[in-house]
This record gives sequence, C-alpha cells and structure tokens, in this order.
Amino acid sequence: MSDEVGGALTQLRAYLAQLDLPANAQLPPERELCDLLGVSRGELRKALAVLEGNGELWRHVGKGTFIGSRPVDEFKSVADIAAGSNPREVMQARRAFEPILAREAALHATSADIAEMRQCLTASRLAATWRQYENCDNRLHRLLAEATHNSVLVALFDTLNAVRRTVVWGRLRSNSLRPPADHHSFAEHDALVDAIGERDLDAAASAMDRHLHSVEINLLRLRQAAE
Repeated sequence: MSDEVGGALTQLRAYLAQLDLPANAQLPPERELCDLLGVSRGELRKALAVLEGNGELWRHVGKGTFIGSRPVDEFKSVADIAAGSNPREVMQARRAFEPILAREAALHATSADIAEMRQCLTASRLAATWRQYENCDNRLHRLLAEATHNSVLVALFDTLNAVRRTVVWGRLRSNSLRPPADHHSFAEHDALVDAIGERDLDAAASAMDRHLHSVEINLLRLRQAAE
C-alpha cells in the first residue's frame, strides 16, 4: 500500500471513528469526503475499497456508501450478475467451482445417486434433438451437485447455472439436428461418472475440469463461426 493510500485510509478511519455512525448509515458523497479528508478521489476510492474488503463498509452503485456489512437483501440478483458478466467469466467460474462439486460428489454420492447419473448418460446418447441433449446435460450436472449432499453447494450451483443460462452463449450449436455420436461430452461425462463411482476424488475433479475445458473450446469455436 502506497503512503498516499495509507494516509487516506488513516484519515478515513479517524473520520468514521469520530462520527461513530450506526450500521447502514450513509456516508457523504465522495466529492464531499475528499474535501473533508483532504485526499484525492483516487486515494479515497482505494481507502474505501480496503474498508469494504474488511466488511466495514458496503457500497451500492447509484446509491452511495454505507457503514457495516452488506445486508442480505442488497446482494445482486441473478439478472444483475448476468448483466455485468460475460461468457468467459462464466466459464472461469464453472472451472473454479464445479471440480470442487465433483470431488465432493465422489466422496458423498450414494449408489442411488450414481445410478441416476448413469441413467442420465444413457438418455443423453438417445437424445433426438439438441434441446433434449441439453436437458440431459443440465440434469446430469444438477445430479452431481445433489450428490454432494450439501444444500449450500447445491444452492451455489443453482445460482451459477442460472447465470450461465442467462448469459446466452451455451445456446450456440452446430448445424446438426442432434449431437453426433462422437460428441466430446459423451466420453467426458462417462469418465466423470466413473471417477465418482470409483470414489476417486482427484480423478473426478480432473475429469470435470477437462470436460469444462472442452466445453469452453467448443463454444468459442462455434461463437467465432457464428460471427
């Protein structure tokens, strides 16, 4: 941290301590704070970011800066997240998160969970249309999340999946009416479910990452072809 930012942070902390504001009290606008503290706008924003990262402040674009931790009802909706995101970010988030789900599924899945996943694999190969295949694909990934038997992980998966479906990229398809017999996801899904069935945590996580990497490459290729 530079001396300038450190100085702004010290000034800001002293100002807040002097006011002793209650939780969710709104701070003056940035321009006024800069004048009060004698710091530049850039220095102030970096100091505010430090306090926000510590949970001492929260900011809402268009509304202002407030004391304390962000209220639950102030967290972004799926639509807000999707509006500020893009396909590449979604894939990065999936590759960071879904291998963790695969690892947890390998640890906690029941025989019934694995049997249902295998039924889904069979249904995906029998899909007569891309829409049917996509329904099977979505179902398989949801089953895998459910197999963690962790309600928080399932809720996080549902949120990420909702963002993915809102950011319209995954709807790009090849010109065929249905997935070809050698579609990359078939073998990748098989390897993923096999690793879960064998209780191989590392192999399950690696299989999920390889699958999502293939999805990312394929979607980029289809997107470039459509442009």
